[in-house]
Amino acid sequence: MLLWASLLLFAPVCGQSAAAHKPVISVHPPWTTFFKGERVTLTCNGFQFYATEKTTWYQHYWREKLTVTPGNTLEVRESGLYRCQAQGSPQSNPVRLLFSSDSLILQVPYSVFEGDTLVLRCHRRRKEKLTAVKYTWNGKILSNFNKSWDLLIPNASSNNNGNYQCFGYGDNNDVFRSNFKMIKIQELFPHPQLKATDSQPTEGNSVNLSCETQLPPERSDTLLHFIFFRDDRVILSDWSPSRELQLPAIWRENSGSYWCGAETVMGNIHKRSLLLQIHVQRIPVSGVLLETQPTGGQAVEGEMLVLVCSVAEGTGYTTFSWHREDTQESLGRKTQRSPRAELELPAIRESHAGGYYCTADNSYGPVQSALLNITVREISGNRDGLVAAGATGGLLVALLLALALLFYCWRWRKSGVGFLGDETRLPPTPGPGDSSHSIYPAQVELQSLCVDVHPKEGDLMYSEIQTIRLGEEGEANTSRTLLEDKEVSVVYSEVKTQHPDNSVGEISSKDEESCENEKLRE
Repeated sequence: MLLWASLLLFAPVCGQSAAAHKPVISVHPPWTTFFKGERVTLTCNGFQFYATEKTTWYQHYWREKLTVTPGNTLEVRESGLYRCQAQGSPQSNPVRLLFSSDSLILQVPYSVFEGDTLVLRCHRRRKEKLTAVKYTWNGKILSNFNKSWDLLIPNASSNNNGNYQCFGYGDNNDVFRSNFKMIKIQELFPHPQLKATDSQPTEGNSVNLSCETQLPPERSDTLLHFIFFRDDRVILSDWSPSRELQLPAIWRENSGSYWCGAETVMGNIHKRSLLLQIHVQRIPVSGVLLETQPTGGQAVEGEMLVLVCSVAEGTGYTTFSWHREDTQESLGRKTQRSPRAELELPAIRESHAGGYYCTADNSYGPVQSALLNITVREISGNRDGLVAAGATGGLLVALLLALALLFYCWRWRKSGVGFLGDETRLPPTPGPGDSSHSIYPAQVELQSLCVDVHPKEGDLMYSEIQTIRLGEEGEANTSRTLLEDKEVSVVYSEVKTQHPDNSVGEISSKDEESCENEKLRE
């Protein structure tokens, strides 16, 4: 199948109006050489045409001839240069047509772009048959592998530029030679040019890249894809219909050689731009400041203290380091793309008090902050609290014992029985040779304990309780009448009180009278 090269112009690009672009003439049939007497139709394309509008045609051969048509087409039969002009638009580029009286002509498209299939036709007048056809290029014979007499050169490029000629052979071995035709393959689009909004941006700023190229008016509808690279290694984007790429934030390590590529969707034409050097500028750090959390450099022993190092200016990765003034040792280091970094001291001690400073460095050398003095406050409340709690606990135990003893005495008084009566009890006298009772003490006189000891008038100082372990004989005579305890019995109890008027803790005469009265009642 014969592939024809098209000369149509499509809609304008880049958002410009139709009047801003030259119209383009298309030719049908799509050749530039014809036999005399043939008709050729020219169409003026590339603008928004309305039926009521007119088109002006300019023909120049020996002289210029002006023709106005009600539409955008013109039928011609004469050789010459043709231009067209729509209302409000500039004149188009010229199209050269040749009407020949030769018996054999070589027909080629008026314009062929790289990537197109170049079609050459060796044409005999009145369609007389040829028995053989031969084509030459710059004097060299070209092979023709298709079944027709046409020569097809796919994916044409500048390598196919040159002079072409064809030879036709008739039935009687007649040889016909065509005219020479100079063919120059046109560039579909030039090598793109990479542009940047800023070739020396500051770190952290955005940069827009644009891959600029231009399609010819005749091929303005050709679809292109674009890609962006850095240093021939880093792919910044995939193939995309967009010729622009935005880098939201660029850093010093992104400095390098940038380039872009453009290709047709079919991929048969690919071109790359020249390198564009982008040098990203870094702002040195300044205004280094050390602060604490809590603020003010006041720390509490045992609690966390946070050291905050910040910079007023500076871009890129910054290395922060914290130090003590006395030791110069580094307490910690952090490298991050941030103007602020923190170091936590989990449990600070009194020994941590002293001067501190921090440094910040983003490759221009470390910059030191001013010295910050940190004081550590000791918490004494906890230690005093433990001592106070111990003392309070001891007093509480003593008070509970006193209350229990008074309650015990009160119960015995309510029952109508003296605490221990008015008796004098003796432990059993051990018999001759009985060593089992040798552990008992000598005779002890049991004094009655008066219950009413005026507790409101004095303070309980101490109580004293003595016990005696009874033997078997004593157990039968005394223990049942005492506390019904077979093993241990309370035999003596003494409560001493101290009255305001008795500093030595002796029982006053008032107390003795109360006890005597109590005995008389009993």
